[in-house]
Amino acid sequence: MEEERIIVKIDRDLEDLIPGYLARRQEDIVSIRNACTNGDFDQILVLGHSMKGSGGGYGFARITEIGKVIEESAKNKDPDRIRTYTDELSEYLSRIEIVYE
Repeated sequence: MEEERIIVKIDRDLEDLIPGYLARRQEDIVSIRNACTNGDFDQILVLGHSMKGSGGGYGFARITEIGKVIEESAKNKDPDRIRTYTDELSEYLSRIEIVYE
């Protein structure tokens, strides 16, 4: 059974920016996983903080929420929680369907 799509309504004015924004979040997943393997919590903190700050502005409140948890987990040096929420971000990105309004 296919995972249910997550509909995200985005302002049409952002349409040109969204593909690049989402591509960078995919890159963040790879970076966070690599940093987690290397114990580089400072890099993870920066990436989480960036997601926390940018997600809502692009219409992705869930990315903001996930970024906040990743940032907090990096401060606490909690690799298991970082991995859990990085996986959640990956799943979220794979399921979203954007509707421009």
